[in-house]
Amino acid sequence: MLHISNIHHIAIICSDYEVSKKFYTEVLGFRVMGEYYRAERKSYKLDLALGNRYVIELFSFPDPPPRVSQPEARGLRHLAFEVTDIEDSVKMLTSYGIKTEPIRIDEFTGKRFTFFTDPDNLPLELYES
Repeated sequence: MLHISNIHHIAIICSDYEVSKKFYTEVLGFRVMGEYYRAERKSYKLDLALGNRYVIELFSFPDPPPRVSQPEARGLRHLAFEVTDIEDSVKMLTSYGIKTEPIRIDEFTGKRFTFFTDPDNLPLELYES
């Protein structure tokens, strides 16, 4: 058996680098750890941290195909972020013009959660701790 100790990072490919960079840093609050332009690939790579932990690699590539989200397709379904107050978090997203689904209750844990999307329609979840 492989002994995985943790998730290292999540890689996301975006269609508009500047829009997604602003969303993940200014709206969601991730901190830039490093930003690189790879001329041979015509691609940006942005390393983002949550607190002191490296979490997301944001990539841009020329003309990436859109992700199939609806109907749901095989593969990664969504990314979930933990928050302490879901109502305040929804209000903050709304203030940026980001629509969220109605807050629901997890039938197994009793915790509240909601979904929204990033600029490329990648499904994201807020889950109250």
